[in-house]
Amino acid sequence: MKTLILAAAVLCITLPAMAEHLTPERVFADPSINGPAARDVQLSPDGELVTYLKAKPDDQNALDLWAADTKGGAPFMLVDSRALAPKQAELSEAEKSRRERMRITQHGVVEYHWDEQGKFILVPLDGDLYLAERAGGQVRRLTNTKEDEVDSKVSPKGRYVSFLRGANLYVIELAGGMETALTTDGKDPVSWGAAEFAAQEEMGRYTGYWWSPDESRIALTRVDESPVEIIPRFEVGAEGLTSINQRYPRAGRPNAIVELYVEDVASHKRVKMDLGKDTDFYLARAGWAKDGRTLYVQRLSRDQKRLDLLGCDPASGACRAILSETSPHWVELSDDFKPLASGDFLWSSERSGWRHLYLYAGDGTLKRQVTSGDWPVASLEGVDEEKGRAIFQASIDTPIEQQLYSISYLDADTPHALTSGHGWWGASVAKKGGAFVGSYSDPMTPPRTGLYAGDGKFLRWIEENKLDAHHPYAPYLAFRRVPEFGTLKADDGTELHYSITTPVGFDPAKKYPAIVEVYGGPHVQTVRRDWGAATDQLLSEAGYVLFRLDNRGSDNRSVAFKTAVDRKLGTVETQDQLTGKRFLAQLAYVDAQRIAVSGWSYGGFMTLMLMTEKGAGFAAGASGAPPTDWSFYDTCYTERYMGTPENNAQGYHGSDIVNRLDGLSGRLMLLKGLSDDNVILANSTRLMAALQERGVTFDLADYPGARHGINGNARRLQLWRTYLEFFRRNLHP
Repeated sequence: MKTLILAAAVLCITLPAMAEHLTPERVFADPSINGPAARDVQLSPDGELVTYLKAKPDDQNALDLWAADTKGGAPFMLVDSRALAPKQAELSEAEKSRRERMRITQHGVVEYHWDEQGKFILVPLDGDLYLAERAGGQVRRLTNTKEDEVDSKVSPKGRYVSFLRGANLYVIELAGGMETALTTDGKDPVSWGAAEFAAQEEMGRYTGYWWSPDESRIALTRVDESPVEIIPRFEVGAEGLTSINQRYPRAGRPNAIVELYVEDVASHKRVKMDLGKDTDFYLARAGWAKDGRTLYVQRLSRDQKRLDLLGCDPASGACRAILSETSPHWVELSDDFKPLASGDFLWSSERSGWRHLYLYAGDGTLKRQVTSGDWPVASLEGVDEEKGRAIFQASIDTPIEQQLYSISYLDADTPHALTSGHGWWGASVAKKGGAFVGSYSDPMTPPRTGLYAGDGKFLRWIEENKLDAHHPYAPYLAFRRVPEFGTLKADDGTELHYSITTPVGFDPAKKYPAIVEVYGGPHVQTVRRDWGAATDQLLSEAGYVLFRLDNRGSDNRSVAFKTAVDRKLGTVETQDQLTGKRFLAQLAYVDAQRIAVSGWSYGGFMTLMLMTEKGAGFAAGASGAPPTDWSFYDTCYTERYMGTPENNAQGYHGSDIVNRLDGLSGRLMLLKGLSDDNVILANSTRLMAALQERGVTFDLADYPGARHGINGNARRLQLWRTYLEFFRRNLHP
């Protein structure tokens, strides 16, 4: 029934004389309890410099741009965000929404962009643009306007900087500073060069324009949102209420119409790409061939069961289908398409039942399958074309660990591990040579980042983050609880991975209350052998057993595992989580009458599904920002898994939380940001009204001005105090 894998570690540090218990006040204070972290790590085009974002010691949410020479020497600050912008500016609605879609919660330098020659780094900061020159270290301001400049880029050869302002696309010629509008007729509901809501939130496409390699042309979208339903959204803030007419494409309703053009930068001549007569599709990806002769477009059908890779002639607009992926469930999107200088390209597909890499000729002829096996490729991170090798991340040995691998795409080969350790790796690979910056953590190793050669040889630390006596976590290490990992069997025999963490001062002879922390939805994996969140320790300090389980439908598994939820969200996941709860309840040290559940977003939905499952018997549950009726959620996400309300009425009805309230068990706390533009407020208000009509009392925590997530140290502290007080009231009567 179960297999336990114990996480072990040996600490080679000197602990402080007096060990301390971790508190919410320390978790949400500066500097970060997890130590310094390198974010958005990039290698310069020539591979001689590593750049990254790093938080200020006195504010873990304020980021600066740092660099380190790959040959050695101390890292140094390139851009001090406070020096350029001493006061945090109020961002436009478009930029707020874009950052929300990209899950950017910090401020200061939150993104930056190298040019392909390695001469400049473009830094957007508080709505304006700055350019750092690598040679002299000078930083100059490019824009100083009331409107925000959004989605900025340096052109491939470094002649221009491009950006969106309002609904139009602009370029600045760096040599003379002349600004030119490439489009002028963008005005609500039409915009140029922007990624629409569905692309940003559900497809991982955050831009709507792409430079050609010779920077003479730009491919750009024209988005017409006039068909999209307007949903009045009230932003309830601390100082009052603002009404925003948001175009929100709800499931089964019309989407934006997206067209693709290629514009000549000098002449402004614009050619429309022929993407087909049916305009009801998703423009999933776009990009240029290395020689600039072909514009590649990935066109996804509205039902998401077909993905076509198109090759378009930028001069005529004619497009041809190079290859197509189909599925009876849905086709997953990725960033694994890599055009090669030879004219061939790499592509990933799940057609074998697992996501693997394939090599194709430029005309779409399959040359060979590059990877194979009963494990999925997580992502294609880079290509070393000189050696003919693909560099990818995968969990080959176990889904709860991830390594970086290299494999030949020219000849039959097996994956060669470039990393090691029983933990979780992430990597950023150089454009040439295969060198990479790797970040690693495990349950007793906080995230650390180093530079590695193409063969995996360690070269230097970028951010060692050594867990020694001087580390911010050192005073609390004596009480740190390390998860145990294991597996259970679902009702159909499928293997499910879980983690369980016991309380501080654990005594196996005693019985403890437990909390099931759940997400449960697609594209997310919660059971991983990594450092984890500091808030897990808060629950251990408070005396709870913490349990997580990755049910069918979650990420990093087979196609069959992921698609088990097709057209029936909330059903299979609920049964798997209840299997986990039954296992938890029979443990000798768990009080079966005091088990609670908690989750946010899809996890909030799952919290409600579990609490309303008849006979589940949860003592309490905290549901954050939950979708309560999938017909209220957006087209791209919801229809991928559920179809439309019209063609899957039974599925929508069964997952509507209001229809399940007769089975509600335990005390419910509902948490919600009052300016959420993702899971709109009606999801919560309809649930509140239904509970009140039934005379059911519940706890409510609203966050004025907050969107889908609750951000900032002060608010996160209040949120976790709220959690801890709620569970104390209901699990420690």
